[in-house]
Amino acid sequence: MSNMNEDLAGLKFKEIDVLIIGAGGTGLRAAIAAAEQDVSVAIVSKSLLGKAHTVMAEGGVAASYGNVIPEDNWEVHFKDTYKGSGYHGDWRLIEILVKEAPERVLELERWGSVWDRTPEGKILQRNFGGHSYARLVHVGDRTGLEMIRTLEEKVIHHENVELYMEHTITKLLQNDNEIIGAFGFDRNTGEMICFKTKAIILGSGGVGKLFKITSNSLECTGDGIALAFEAGAELVDMEFIQFHPTGTAYPKSAEGLLVTEGVRGEGGILKNNKGERFMFNYIPDKYKDSYAPTEEEANRWKDGDMTARKPPELLTRDVVAQAILDEVKAGRGAPTGGVFLDIASIRSAEYILQKLPSMYHLFHKLAGVNITKEPMQVAPTAHHLMGGVRVKPDDSSSSLTGLFAAGECAGGLHGANRLGGNALADIIVFGARAGTAAAKHAKTISEYSEISEILLKESLEYTLSPFDKANTENPFLLHEELQKVMSEYCIIRTKDGLETALDKLTQLKARIMRAKADGGRKYNPSWHVSLDLRNLIHCALFAVNPAIKREESRGGHMRSDFPEANPNLQEVLYVIKKDTTGEIEIIEEENEPISAELKEMIDRLPVPPT
Repeated sequence: MSNMNEDLAGLKFKEIDVLIIGAGGTGLRAAIAAAEQDVSVAIVSKSLLGKAHTVMAEGGVAASYGNVIPEDNWEVHFKDTYKGSGYHGDWRLIEILVKEAPERVLELERWGSVWDRTPEGKILQRNFGGHSYARLVHVGDRTGLEMIRTLEEKVIHHENVELYMEHTITKLLQNDNEIIGAFGFDRNTGEMICFKTKAIILGSGGVGKLFKITSNSLECTGDGIALAFEAGAELVDMEFIQFHPTGTAYPKSAEGLLVTEGVRGEGGILKNNKGERFMFNYIPDKYKDSYAPTEEEANRWKDGDMTARKPPELLTRDVVAQAILDEVKAGRGAPTGGVFLDIASIRSAEYILQKLPSMYHLFHKLAGVNITKEPMQVAPTAHHLMGGVRVKPDDSSSSLTGLFAAGECAGGLHGANRLGGNALADIIVFGARAGTAAAKHAKTISEYSEISEILLKESLEYTLSPFDKANTENPFLLHEELQKVMSEYCIIRTKDGLETALDKLTQLKARIMRAKADGGRKYNPSWHVSLDLRNLIHCALFAVNPAIKREESRGGHMRSDFPEANPNLQEVLYVIKKDTTGEIEIIEEENEPISAELKEMIDRLPVPPT
């Protein structure tokens, strides 16, 4: 490790009113909202602008216009989302989402997004799992990419927004429970930087890299969640991790890459190795009135009869993922361990190429599979974290003054399970709200706080500790071990398995703190992975501890020793915070009961289709 005094003497300082960590859809939308409040804004990202994980959200963004099915509205969207969450989502967050998503999507169109259209020229909407009606606004299967393109174009024209690409934040700095800054480094040069700031917005995404098979990008290592915990903020719903039913199973070189739910939304069906369309066997009792019990009725829906019930391939993601795992376990899987997803026998080649161009090219280039002629092989892949930083619904603020969070690193909105398309709605609705609220908070602070030398030294020591000569552990091998533990014990869960995982993770944590960075500081992957691992092991422990306590199966939390949902746990929240010794403390609380008005609304809405 280099001389501490030299590093402190060469430390760069930057004063920024609102610092945003993450350059995906959340961070960009927050930056636009904050910049419009005439404050100085900076976006910090571990990678380059345009490489955000948001681009992997292909199928669409949920917004209830009723352009395809006139009966659709925000009320039905609310009911779908609340039901899909296992009745565990924060109803106040859900209400904001479903009411504001349509305007946020139209705003993107005014800024340049080009959506697919109906023959009449309206915004086209497609079906997705868990949604009663065709609701997802889309551009083929490249919706996330279109949104990122639009948001980037808008951001770069704000003169009061600075970009710090390929920078890593390693510590949030606070004083008396109030944010005063952030410490990090430039990944290209290895130079340290300290931001003095009045507000911070976390938009850093999820934790997919906890698992070997994941749809997530390399950057999804739970940084914002771990940073928030270490700074003293509360977390919630961390036990709920969603596995998307359809990740690529073949070829192995592309294992886990997302196969958009849009394939099933456009009529794709799931088959086992016997050629059976097996999802009819897995419709839960609570969904039997909404989903087609026979192939004949499902075919009516496919042929455009929207009075028919939807096919069971469009059940919520937790149900479909579990069904696929059960088929594979029973020996009815595809050769590579997944199942078959067939769109070729349902739609014409022209239709597939128009609606699913990215999927066609993905399988054609990587697997030599022509999806207009043959089925894809798919299997569940770690996809989305429902939990994260606990935030207040109105302004996305955390329990730490001056710290805000939105998007996947914020918890509460999706409850136990997220509906497809709600993530893209989440980032633009709550990204905008967080940006506005953070800027208004910053305006209440006249001067930047001084950052003590003690805080700076602690942050510097932490950031450079992987270079300690006493460290001996290989970070890349440690990452493999971590993923093995999580994949073995934390997908389908049991008490014994989770307790075994907890023991192994505790041992791994001690070893991760001894992860070794070889070489210098200039773009050094061993250094970066060593630091990422600390965030990942935090998030692994955040997930496993409440998972042991939650003795039920609900959404993305599947306990084979408690296979049913427990109504007594529906409103129970396991809130995580740091105790006085720096360890995890879990506090059991209850969700605020849903308002009488919304409860009455849910009860009077008919079961779709009408």
